[in-house]
Amino acid sequence: SVLPSPAPPGLPDRFRMFRSCEWEVLERSLNILQASDFYWGPLSVGEAHAKLQREPVGTYLVRDSSQGNCLFSLSVQMPTGPVSLRISFQEGYFRLKNWFSDCVVRLLELVVAGTQNNPLHFDEMGGTPLV
Repeated sequence: SVLPSPAPPGLPDRFRMFRSCEWEVLERSLNILQASDFYWGPLSVGEAHAKLQREPVGTYLVRDSSQGNCLFSLSVQMPTGPVSLRISFQEGYFRLKNWFSDCVVRLLELVVAGTQNNPLHFDEMGGTPLV
């Protein structure tokens, strides 16, 4: 399930410098992401985890990453509690583990579909697979 929130207006001003082709990918993806029900914008990891703590396992949200080298984070309610995973942006693609796409929303669709048959394992999750 998704923890919905209204999308914040405008593009964040905290992004690093990008080549024009990367900026086009980022801007298009961010506009799609802002129209989604699960993008919370500038939410801290603590705030995200507090919101997810009361939600069923599998509930997730996307927020701006507090890490300077990362644009977005995926926060997910796991059986052991909330965890946050960084979504990187390299060479015009958003990446999460072995999946990549030029759109954050499409990346999440790929991850959701892919983890149904092949759970992901992240060090941040202490051995609990992401399904």
